[in-house]
Amino acid sequence: MEAVAVVIPAHDESETIVACLRSVRASLRHCGVPPWHRRVVVVADDCTDATATLARAEGAHVVEVAYRNVGAVRRTGVELALELAHHRSEKDLWLSFTDADSVVPEHWIAAQLALARTADAVAGTVEVTDWSGRPAELAEHFARTYPVVRGDEHLHVHGANLGVRASAYLACGGFEALRLSEDQALVAELVRRGHCVSRPCDLPVVTSARSSPRAAGGFGDCLNRLTQPVMR
Repeated sequence: MEAVAVVIPAHDESETIVACLRSVRASLRHCGVPPWHRRVVVVADDCTDATATLARAEGAHVVEVAYRNVGAVRRTGVELALELAHHRSEKDLWLSFTDADSVVPEHWIAAQLALARTADAVAGTVEVTDWSGRPAELAEHFARTYPVVRGDEHLHVHGANLGVRASAYLACGGFEALRLSEDQALVAELVRRGHCVSRPCDLPVVTSARSSPRAAGGFGDCLNRLTQPVMR
């Protein structure tokens, strides 16, 4: 793969965006792609805090919008990433996605690119390392209920841990302007069109367990639903 772009949606993420971007930059440094072919795009969606300012200070390309629609936000980020690729062949551009409240491992992008030798997309898992503010039993409950494995692969889809070849992304129409499950819709369309989607169980991204999630119906709300039986 000749070029990589990491796209990150963000809504009022001033407390987490710096750690996210620094982890992404570290991963980019170890991916084998030259610096001049690496881009980080942050789409600051209706932010009222310093998210955009902090992201620019960390070297990200920032576009500010007011959609409050995560599908439209991710789509806008990809559009900018494609522009920044300077007309490079879409087959040679890899698009990685994470969330502003997440931290990626150093080998994250390198692992995605290795899988991209035989796959058109990579859907990874997430894990939580800080359960502060949550019931003590929730971590154990999550560990029991989260794994859904088929052979060596899992069945989850997370926008916080996703990658796709630009040509495959464009062929299936890209992200729809959905307020929820835009990531699942994209992967479902990739599969429907016959693209190979790798689902490694050993490439997790650390994400937030906060009880006031930015996206309604997302991972945070999933944890909120899991909390209910724990509290009974």
